[in-house]
Formats: sequence, C-alpha cells, structure tokens
Amino acid sequence: MIREMQAADHIHLRCPGNMGLLGALVQLFFPKKKKTAKYAGNWDPKAKQPWSYNLQKWILRNSFLTKNMQVLVYGDWPHQSKNVKPFFTATYTEADKKALPQRKYDLPLRFLFVGSLVSGKRPLYALELVNELISKGFPAELHFYGDGPLKELLLDFIAEQHLEKSAFLHGNQSASLLAEAYTKSHFLILPSKSEGWPKAIAEAMWWGVIPIATPISCVPWMLDHNDRGVLVDAELEADITKLEGLLKDKARLRYMAQKASEWSRTYTLDLFEAEIKKVL
Repeated sequence: MIREMQAADHIHLRCPGNMGLLGALVQLFFPKKKKTAKYAGNWDPKAKQPWSYNLQKWILRNSFLTKNMQVLVYGDWPHQSKNVKPFFTATYTEADKKALPQRKYDLPLRFLFVGSLVSGKRPLYALELVNELISKGFPAELHFYGDGPLKELLLDFIAEQHLEKSAFLHGNQSASLLAEAYTKSHFLILPSKSEGWPKAIAEAMWWGVIPIATPISCVPWMLDHNDRGVLVDAELEADITKLEGLLKDKARLRYMAQKASEWSRTYTLDLFEAEIKKVL
C-alpha cells in the first residue's frame, strides 16, 4: 500500500472498513499528496459505533495529522473540521425526471420495503407496523424487494397473521422493476438501525413515495425533520399513533410527497459527476 500510494497522483479512501483503516494510517506518511476520502457510513458524531469506526473518523477529520484531504460525508453536520465536506450519492439522471403519479391515498395503502432482509434493517418491524395499521382499520399492502436470512421469519409471520393477501416478498429485482414499484406505492418503510446514505429512501422520494424511517445517520436531514417524510422510533404503539392521524390527512400527504420529490430530484447522477470533478 505504501508503494502504491507513493506512485499515485491522487489517494482516495473508502471508509469505514478494514482496508479503509489501513489506508487512513498509511496516508499520514504522504502529507503532500492530494487526497479524498468517502466516509460511506454514519458520520453522526453522537452515534454509537465500533471503536474502529470512531478511530477512522478521528484520523480523517484531524487536520493536524491528515493533510491535503477532503472528506466526503453524508449529511450536513455542525462543528466539523474544514476538510469535512457534505456530500451525497445518486441513482437517477436528469433524463429520468418523469411526471409524478397522481396519488389519491385511497385504501388500500401500498407500502414498500427495499433492502436486504437482515436484522439491521428490521424488515419484521415493517411487517408488524403494517399489520397493526390493518387491524386499526387501514387496509394496506406491504411489498418487500430484497432478499436475506430473515425471509423465512417473515413468511412465518405472514402465515401466523393470515397476511397472505396483504404482504408479498418479491426478492431481488431489476432497477426498472423497482422504479415501477415506486410509482405504484404510497410509502416506503425503512426502520434501520444504521445507514450511511440510504439510497432506497432517496430513490423512493424521487418518485414521490413518502419515507417512514428511523432517525439515524443523515435521515433526519433528508426528511427535513418530518416535513418530507415520517421519522419513527421503532416503538410500535407510538409509531402507530403518529401514523394514524397523518394517514387521514390527504392534503398533508400530497404536500410531503411533493416536497420529497423536489428534494431528491436535485441529487442527480449529472450533478454527482460534476461535483466529483470539482473534488478532483
């Protein structure tokens, strides 16, 4: 790694990770090289994270140790060192900007879960949330896009609660089929324990799908603190109470969907490439 960094014109790190940690240490010996780092995890200074993650963050933002580097992080965080730059990622281009579907928010409501079926993303909680809404008199469907080790657990819950006509597991699908699913849906549920830049949320917002998500990483900033989506705490009773009133307010839902789309459609691949050029 030392040999390659010595030969390079530009050093780029991707953190957090094992190689990122090694790279963060080795780059200290090259203070005159132009450098960038993409911190792809949760940059929130208050987040509880492994000590190795915190070590990488400390090295990267320490402008005394780390010279000539721009650190690209998800979200806009206060009181950061001068080398820390808020950044983003993107899925769609300017050419993908099509008219939003006109949603009436009539029943049944259509919910999406997009991501791996793993404990960190809490897909079972998404299913419990929709099941509770159905029991409260809100006919709804939940469509899962993704695969993972919790698939059988979800199928068991669906069978136990007789949700065969309300919950559907589609597995991994192509980007075009996923985009079609977004256009047909009202809400995205992503009650994750940890994220960096949750692309599923940004993609859903692009199509006017209202996110229901936990306030981790840069999600509160993405959702403008409940103006472009709904922040939940993964506490079933409290979250249901919060959603019940909102689901009856169709004007508010249309407003949130419009705001979500306007925000997401500023972050295109075209802009991403232009910003990368500036960084380099």
